[in-house]
Amino acid sequence: MPRVSVLLTSYNHARYLPLAVDSLRRQTCQDFEVLALDDGSTDGSREWLAQQSDLQCHFHEHNLGTYGNLNYGIEHSSGEYIAVFNDDDLWAPEKIARQVAVLDERPEVGLVHTSGWFIGPDGEKIEGSPLGFPWPSTSSGQVLHELIDKNRIIASSTLFRRDLIAKTGMFDPEFWGCGDWHMWLRFAEVAEVVHLDEPLTFYRVHPEQACRDEAKMVADSLRVREWIETKWPDYDAKFPTDPELIRARVHNLACLGTERMWAGDIHGGRAAYWESLKRNPLRVKSALRLAASWLPRRAFRALR
Repeated sequence: MPRVSVLLTSYNHARYLPLAVDSLRRQTCQDFEVLALDDGSTDGSREWLAQQSDLQCHFHEHNLGTYGNLNYGIEHSSGEYIAVFNDDDLWAPEKIARQVAVLDERPEVGLVHTSGWFIGPDGEKIEGSPLGFPWPSTSSGQVLHELIDKNRIIASSTLFRRDLIAKTGMFDPEFWGCGDWHMWLRFAEVAEVVHLDEPLTFYRVHPEQACRDEAKMVADSLRVREWIETKWPDYDAKFPTDPELIRARVHNLACLGTERMWAGDIHGGRAAYWESLKRNPLRVKSALRLAASWLPRRAFRALR
């Protein structure tokens, strides 16, 4: 049985796919299997993958979506550890080896993710925040409060224990682009997270990325934040009186208010802002957003 199962998700990125596979073949740790999970490509990706004898190819006739595709890969893989790898990204040669070493040495850790940088279509390093945010990161240890604030983990940078799935369940296939955030939150309830502050993952930025569908991403984010609100009895039971979680709840309510407003739920948005202010009356941003909720919707959205 291989130590690591790499879930290589493939969908119409034939231009980048050979580069991604080449970065896998250059790994210093070779104790892994690669499941190439093509989700209905029509650009020649399937034909290229079928010619690669060292890959386990799985071709879906009907598009399963990102998280349905990953669930299929988990079900058909056998490694002790699981890595997610998008077909347009790249890994440094030491990535898998560095992450396996952490999981081998620290049984309390369930997931390891890495630093890296954004790259353009031709592999050039992109400085700054090309997607509207800098390279995300967490501290190491109990990071649930950090993940409630926002998704701080790049999916292609992760390596996690298979046995976490038994505790948390699979990815939710109904998500468009935030199902990984939803999964990392569940992982953080039951295990510690380590961030390797080394440039080991390279996330490609290009016009065809799914995350550029803003409407679907906003809808997904709203769904995650609504779900977080249902989780507070569990969080309070597991982490009682944690001041960082108390702060994170106030933040989540404020974000939930804004996302409800963007979705047209003005009453629900104001209710979330009020709840945020009840828990922290000094949170100026919540007060300002609540006041702004009486502006016309177009004007409110311009405050983003």
